[in-house]
Amino acid sequence: MIKTKKSTWKRAALGTVALASLVALAAVGDSKATAADSSKNAINWTIPTEINTLDISKVTDTYSSLTIGNSGANLLRVDKNGDPKPDLAKKVEVSEDGLTYTATLRDGLKWSDGSDLTAKDFVYSWQRLVDPKTASEYAYLALESNVKNAAEINEGKVTDLNELGVKADGNKVIFTLTAPSPQMLYFLSFANFMPQKEEFVTKAGDKYGTNADNQVYSGAYVVTGWNGTNNKFTLKKNKYYWNAKKVKNSAVNVQVVKKPETAVNMYKRGELDNANISNTPSLYKANKSNKDVVDVAEAVTAYFQYNQTGKVKALSNKKIRQALNLATNRKTFVNTVVPTGSRAATGLAPYGLGKVDGKDLSKLVAPGYAYDAKKAKKLFKEGLAEIGEKKITLTITSDADSLTAKTSLDYIKGAWEKALPGLTIEQKFVPFKQRLQDQDNQNFDIVLSLWGGDYPEGSTFYGLFKTGSSQNNGGFSNKTYDKAYEEAITTNALNPEKAAKNYKTAEKALYDEANINPLYFRSTESLQNPKITGLIRNTTGLNVDFTYAYKK
Repeated sequence: MIKTKKSTWKRAALGTVALASLVALAAVGDSKATAADSSKNAINWTIPTEINTLDISKVTDTYSSLTIGNSGANLLRVDKNGDPKPDLAKKVEVSEDGLTYTATLRDGLKWSDGSDLTAKDFVYSWQRLVDPKTASEYAYLALESNVKNAAEINEGKVTDLNELGVKADGNKVIFTLTAPSPQMLYFLSFANFMPQKEEFVTKAGDKYGTNADNQVYSGAYVVTGWNGTNNKFTLKKNKYYWNAKKVKNSAVNVQVVKKPETAVNMYKRGELDNANISNTPSLYKANKSNKDVVDVAEAVTAYFQYNQTGKVKALSNKKIRQALNLATNRKTFVNTVVPTGSRAATGLAPYGLGKVDGKDLSKLVAPGYAYDAKKAKKLFKEGLAEIGEKKITLTITSDADSLTAKTSLDYIKGAWEKALPGLTIEQKFVPFKQRLQDQDNQNFDIVLSLWGGDYPEGSTFYGLFKTGSSQNNGGFSNKTYDKAYEEAITTNALNPEKAAKNYKTAEKALYDEANINPLYFRSTESLQNPKITGLIRNTTGLNVDFTYAYKK
């Protein structure tokens, strides 16, 4: 039950959108077993790349989040309709002014080791996330929650973590905000805000979250068999989960399969229960008529980031960046490179992220990205003159383990070099994990990035590029953008229509300065075993939720 003191406080609900067995679990919470669950009813799932961590405060990537999101629980959990509903909390009450959230925990909550899970575990998790010593890239979400002193602690202005506006009062967790937060209810369901057991974290030290043994779990499953680098692990049912009686599935066997064709063949042999068919046009064309195909709606944008730190002289020039944007034919790109359900990007916020007054946010805020080769050539020539060069070479970095990335860069290289005389594009492919590190360290000229929304509200994307954001890898500062974004999440936090106007202003600011180059909105199709029921797929946050999924 989620109650507000006044029914008009509805901002956080914008938009929408993751096995029966008789096998006895010898020691739930003991993750030393490495063998996959052999039950015929176990779900066999594939992901395209390795997971990086089980550290709740430090996770940033989709597949580590998928693992944490299914082995951990939070106060709320997003249901099949995309709405946050009670999970570890039996109710959450919101004050009339939107400044106080009171979560009342269920009775008898336990960790996977059998110890008591209490309100203090939520307080500790929030404190650890904002503590600058943790160096969490997702600390900015806590700041955007407007929880009292979150920013001051993270910036080092307040050193006492107990000053954070998250308190334990018996079986209640009380959040005090300095301003309303449009996404707060979704934060109470989000992986990075899941409870953490301080005693366990402290004892594990630097090893915390580096393998399955160095984590303790609050959700429907526990992770077994992940040693920190291997490509196979299992999510086994957690007998201590508060609603374990309704978890019908004994296990989910997760396997990394990097080649999409291999995954499809394994699916057809009955070795996997899912396989993405949207990785390449040929794979999509060959399988799109299969009766097992399901749509996988995503709120994901692929975009180029330009290094504007001063390290790359050419990209510090606005006209050159504008020329690159104008030389990008997004519709042709989608039709040529990813004709697999994706759409040409119209801005930063993707289609399907959320709705305002019944209209898709992406359509309301679109600033007018267009292809104009003639104007691009003119601006590029002027930009070269301004930096005193007749030709330049720029390197684009992308993922070595993505077939789509290779064809994407091949297309862009040909298109840009043809449209912009004097430009040479070089390609650099590195593993996914290395690409993330290169982004963080500004070790790139141009990088092809993807971002999936964490919750169905615009700030999950617009928070990326404010000045100083850890996700603003290009290192730019756009004052018009910053002002519009800040107004959306503070002054207009409870008014979605006005906030959408702020987001439109923010989109235009990015467009005018050509700070980024939105490429496409990803949407995929996948083969999925029709015997699986109860699986929840969300467009944001936890993309695949196995909690109540099982094979018939």
